[in-house]
Amino acid sequence: MKYFLKEQIKRNAGIVWKTLCNNSLWSLNELRSKTSLSEDDLMLAIGWLAKENKIGLHDINGDTQVSLEVNVYI
Repeated sequence: MKYFLKEQIKRNAGIVWKTLCNNSLWSLNELRSKTSLSEDDLMLAIGWLAKENKIGLHDINGDTQVSLEVNVYI
């Protein structure tokens, strides 16, 4: 059961990541609406992506915004 949950979180993280590929800021409500993920599934996916440094989380006027993080290694 644990393996299935981890794979589901990974799949949902992919859905969120693809949504963020337009390089704009998304509110949590916008992401939830666009991806059709439940609040719990969205938060788990965001946590997965944040741990991998794939996204940036921003506090804009008290509203959490999510964006794609661009990592450049030289």
